[in-house]
Amino acid sequence: MARVESFELDHNAVQAPYVRIAGTEKNQESIIQKIDLRFLQPNQGALPTAAVHTLEHLLAINMRDHLPGIIDISPMGCRTGFYCIKWGESTPEEIAQALEKTLKQVMETEVVPAITAKECGNYRDHSLFSAKEYVREVLEKGISRDPFERVGI
Repeated sequence: MARVESFELDHNAVQAPYVRIAGTEKNQESIIQKIDLRFLQPNQGALPTAAVHTLEHLLAINMRDHLPGIIDISPMGCRTGFYCIKWGESTPEEIAQALEKTLKQVMETEVVPAITAKECGNYRDHSLFSAKEYVREVLEKGISRDPFERVGI
């Protein structure tokens, strides 16, 4: 059976919100990083689907301005955060700073991009209000650079 890194993480020991390097894949030509952008404490809360969907759109567009090499940002199935896949290596500090800048942009956003039937597969399921409420909570708590300790805030 294949090893899945995120299933080996002790979800009871982490302290959200945080950023975490969840994996690094290297070959002779390239490096790809998988990053855990955790907003909520696992097993204690979950982002509503409309907030997740809106945040997915806003993170996908805005975070690329602050962190080079992003391939994709996708919601976690547990709805406690997002995975970011990117080319190259970034430090937790660089990632946290980029996420903080992006979340501050979310708080100033008035229109969610790409929410027409042509652009989005579930265009009716968005809530900017709800997304901002969860972003406010993350920014108030601060984004830790370590998943097991509240550091770098």
